Amino acid sequence: MNNLKRVAVWVPLIVALAFIGGFVTSELLRRGGAPTATQKKFQTVMNLIRNDYVDEVDLDSLLERTLPDLLGNLDPHSAYIPASDLQGVNDELDGQFGGIGIQFTINNDTITVLEVISGGPSEKVGIQAGDRIVKVDGKDVAGIGITNEQVLKTLRGERGTEVKLTVRRPNSKKPLTFDVTRGDIPVTSIDAAYIIEQGKGYVRVNKFGRTTYDEFWQALNDLKAEGAKDFIIDLRGNTGGFMEIAYMMANEFLAKGQTIVSTKGRDYFMSSVINADGTGAFQDARVAVLLDEFSASASEIFAGAIQDNDRGLVIGRRSFGKGLIQRQSVLPDSSAIRLTVGRYYTPSGRCIQKDYSNLSAYEHDIIDRYNHGEMFEADSVKFNKELAFTTLHGRTVYGGGGIMPDIFVPNDTSGITNYYITIANAGMFHKFAFDYVDQHRDELTRAGSADALLAALPNDEILLREFIAYCSANGIPARWYYINISHDLIVNQLKALIARDALGYDAYFNIANRSDINVTRAIQEINNGAADFPLSPAKGTAAKPQAAAKANRK
Repeated sequence: MNNLKRVAVWVPLIVALAFIGGFVTSELLRRGGAPTATQKKFQTVMNLIRNDYVDEVDLDSLLERTLPDLLGNLDPHSAYIPASDLQGVNDELDGQFGGIGIQFTINNDTITVLEVISGGPSEKVGIQAGDRIVKVDGKDVAGIGITNEQVLKTLRGERGTEVKLTVRRPNSKKPLTFDVTRGDIPVTSIDAAYIIEQGKGYVRVNKFGRTTYDEFWQALNDLKAEGAKDFIIDLRGNTGGFMEIAYMMANEFLAKGQTIVSTKGRDYFMSSVINADGTGAFQDARVAVLLDEFSASASEIFAGAIQDNDRGLVIGRRSFGKGLIQRQSVLPDSSAIRLTVGRYYTPSGRCIQKDYSNLSAYEHDIIDRYNHGEMFEADSVKFNKELAFTTLHGRTVYGGGGIMPDIFVPNDTSGITNYYITIANAGMFHKFAFDYVDQHRDELTRAGSADALLAALPNDEILLREFIAYCSANGIPARWYYINISHDLIVNQLKALIARDALGYDAYFNIANRSDINVTRAIQEINNGAADFPLSPAKGTAAKPQAAAKANRK
């Protein structure tokens, strides 16, 4: 966003400020305070525009357009949420929403059921994976260019309301009709939890929602019952959520009195220190936390607590760098403002928030990291030496720009060719996987496990040739020189996606992780004792990430 070019928003911005000034003024009066001269000025401008402007002004519409700009000029994470979007935004973190209980994809311009949620409304009436939804309440939804957003708005709704679905099923000549009563549909935070190697549990967390801690605790305990003593916590791509959930998850691994996080804000109640209470059930487990450049906020709180207490290994690439705390306030019209009200600090005292004085540079930070080589060489990361901090047992860590992992693992680009990029961008992997599962659904779902499913698939060469023929039939001719280079990458991705469509995400990650260099490295480091705690400089981990990177390149 280039704020210098936004001349057109100045007048509406004044209106927005006037509105806010009036809102704040009323709040101050309600609390017994007095409005400032600036707030009076805003209110005066508001009144002048309302009463004297040459044309009649729709202030509500004007405000809707200008509030995002107003808040966007504060920091990158303060935001305005329109009333029409608030429910969907909250649903993602609240842990449930009103819906019909399916996972879907849009295949050949048709809503296609990928998975029916167990115990949900759709399962109860007999909807099955592979069904094509062609009408909703008598209206055609197939062949009209429907989008994912439109599907969500159509199928989600208030609990207890009914929706009529007309479905085409591959083994039925006639359309089928189902009356589905919307119910509470859980939004899960755990993508996968399974024994990845004897004695080691793998848990993939996609967000920090209201139910995440309960899901996480249950996953850890289920894996412990299966023999897991060590854990790999995968937070790659996890952009955060509720801070309190991160505290509770970190508490499971930390000893009594160890600091989890501290916060500071203008509000007295935003300044606090959160310590572990000693009730955690996994204080003796070895831990490896996986991060990447999209791991942010609550993910960084959890990883920072583990790293700064020398409790376990952080592996991967430098995290996003979001150390700001937002509070959501609902406005009278059911819209909301998410306002930055504080900063959080890891146990060593570092704020990992990256610089946002230049909003344009902030928005392009990830691309800039890629361009100057940070995704491939730890040596490319430049730390501000003035922001050096010390972990509990003497390792050096840095603030001001995300969590630098103890062990750097570069972005894996092996096998990526122009041909691979072309078929990926065209969605060929997902389309082929769905069609393949659709043709072999009974056999594949009966497999029941990732290993059994792999055994049911044809050998790699046959699967690859079927896929290349599929791509050719869809307008992408074979280029065997590049296909051979991308051979393993293509085959592994196909197997993982077929497993996902047939058995779910547990099976997907079970297969995908077998060729994931970050996961492989985590297993290696746990096995060789590098995750034994407490970590210290003598073990050669976080103090010098460059050394870890060089070891990784051997």
